[in-house]
Amino acid sequence: MDIQALLNKMTVKEKIYQLLMMNTLAYAGKKEENLTGPAAKLIFDKNYLFESGSALNSVGARRMIDIQKNYLENSKNKIPLIFTQDVIHGYRTLYPVNLAIASSFDTKLAHDCAQMAAKEASIDGVQVTFAPMVDLVRDPRWGRVMESSGEDPYLNCKMAKATVEGYQGDMGKYNIAACVKHFAAYGAAEGGRDYNCVDMGEPTLRNYYLPAYKAAIDAGVMTLMTSFNSLNGVPSAGNKWLVKDILRDEWGFDGVVISDYASFREMIVHGYAEDGKDAAYKAMEATGDIEMSSTNYPLYLEELISEGKISMEQLDKAVLRVLKLKDDLGLFDNPYRSTDVEEAEKIILCKEHRDLARYAAEESAVLLKNNGILPLKEDVSSVAVIGPLANTGEIFGNWHCGAKAEETITVLDGIKSIIGDRAKYAKGCDIEITSTDESQIAKAVKLAKKCEKVVLCLGEHQFDSGESQCKAILELPEVQYKLLNEVLKVNKNVVVLLFTGRPLAIERLDAIAPAILNMWMPGTEGGNAAANLLFARSVPSGKITMSFPRVSGQCPIYYNSYNTGRPKLQKDLVREKYTSSYLDVLNSPLYPFGYGMSYSTFEYSDKAIDKTTMTRGEKIIASVKVKNTGNYKCKEIVQLYIRDLVGSIVRPVKELKGFEKIELDIGEEKTVTFEIDEESLAFYGADLTKKAESGKFQVFIGASSDCEPFAEFELK
Repeated sequence: MDIQALLNKMTVKEKIYQLLMMNTLAYAGKKEENLTGPAAKLIFDKNYLFESGSALNSVGARRMIDIQKNYLENSKNKIPLIFTQDVIHGYRTLYPVNLAIASSFDTKLAHDCAQMAAKEASIDGVQVTFAPMVDLVRDPRWGRVMESSGEDPYLNCKMAKATVEGYQGDMGKYNIAACVKHFAAYGAAEGGRDYNCVDMGEPTLRNYYLPAYKAAIDAGVMTLMTSFNSLNGVPSAGNKWLVKDILRDEWGFDGVVISDYASFREMIVHGYAEDGKDAAYKAMEATGDIEMSSTNYPLYLEELISEGKISMEQLDKAVLRVLKLKDDLGLFDNPYRSTDVEEAEKIILCKEHRDLARYAAEESAVLLKNNGILPLKEDVSSVAVIGPLANTGEIFGNWHCGAKAEETITVLDGIKSIIGDRAKYAKGCDIEITSTDESQIAKAVKLAKKCEKVVLCLGEHQFDSGESQCKAILELPEVQYKLLNEVLKVNKNVVVLLFTGRPLAIERLDAIAPAILNMWMPGTEGGNAAANLLFARSVPSGKITMSFPRVSGQCPIYYNSYNTGRPKLQKDLVREKYTSSYLDVLNSPLYPFGYGMSYSTFEYSDKAIDKTTMTRGEKIIASVKVKNTGNYKCKEIVQLYIRDLVGSIVRPVKELKGFEKIELDIGEEKTVTFEIDEESLAFYGADLTKKAESGKFQVFIGASSDCEPFAEFELK
């Protein structure tokens, strides 16, 4: 398609309307009160309904075809709509939430899951997904941590690349365009409260929060979404330094930049834009392309151009980026792309996709505690399956697209598939965080007393994490502890299955539960995955990628923190005056980044580096032998950390610089090696240039971030 020739024949107003994204319901003839998101009136020239550029939210293959056909029949320029959707962790077949997928430390798995989601979405009419979300997150109070890969920039970069390549591939029939979000630093929202402001120095921004966006861009991501938050006082949607200077000019990104929902208009509420005209001006100056679900561009851009405040060149560049995206998607050749009603019915929720979703849930689950009760034996006489999440399909997680609870495998059904009617059920209590109803506990206790083992399904409601689902209190509701305590009085053989979209503050749970298996929000096949893990048909191997606090008051908490001039040296709760510490809780998390147990045990030995001096351009090889000393064939995630001892700015106490997931048979031993090069030591220093500074470095290898240095080398 000659998109330049197409652009040349368009009027100014037609160009502007290519930059508008409206809810799909608008094209389906629905009233505006049915539109999703904040209730606000969209005021625009209805005559241009059939010249706007893109549609938000999926309506299914059949309706998508009808809408696109009707749109093109009424469109003067015959430029197809783009159909977009938040395909975050699956489309109809859901795999675990992204924070869980990251806990697998398996980039191929992340790629394959995104590829599967793209296939289901594409045949049902979706062409662009608003994923991956690569915001670095350090505060589990923020509800959207479920969409992220956690608190480490190195892992975030690896997962960003894998996910983008999974969605987009070679842009074949089943691929869809990815949209990296939210640019930038949305994960650092003050107080862990959604949409809140972010203030941070540029070294922190560049060393921790920007790398994953850059990794997605280097992987070829086709679109990018700006964030709701202000960054150092300037809302991202109109932040020229952030979007034009860094993203466009420094990084060379020439893809489409999309606003988040109505965030152009929200610049007025921030107090950064005087009115809608000022908002349109600042968004265009920042090189924002598509305005989602507000109408400042169609209302004011033409006026701004006539006044000479915005140039035609600026407008044309934005429109060309949108037209190029449509051309790259092949929409001019086939406006329906891979949308296929009959194929959708065959492929969506097919066995192959369910199998992948189940495998992903098994690989992502993290064994947090085990006093020997796990795994359960398949010849167990009886198992009481208890809890508000034991017999519900609502464990697939937020951002669920077309997923349905009735299509999701429950824990009870999963366990019954292995031991049949020896699995017995009682609810015990409700899941709502405000519930204080204890009336169901007695029935659950009676059942627990009669059964050999108890599987107790606790946690948070699947919609208690996600956008705008922020929490100040991360502890489990009191009624769940009441249920657990009463059950423990009559049966000590209790396994807690924990369902959550975020790290919870569960020090109290850890103190009394014999075993805790964190399933996160495991997706469509969650119940089968849980059962396979409980009965050792699969062995837990996941490692958490966000630190779990002991109590909510520790947040934000993360492993790669800076030291202070007065660190607390003692690890126990001893009052140490004039140190950076609490009087009433340890500094350390309950479970640190990279932590996770197995049914087996591992021996780490012969840790070594091949030299103690490294000159620029050289590499150091770090190695370790890992042996499976337990009774199960299993996987282990071996982690490499480095500490830069002295820098031009303070450096973290340690940073992840490599990991490898290995599988070991019983008694098997493997040597794992890591390359340490100059790039792995580089950071943005006091002068805001990225480089590796000469000096001494410590090397750590272990099963989590809670490991000790074993060697030191010097970069000269």
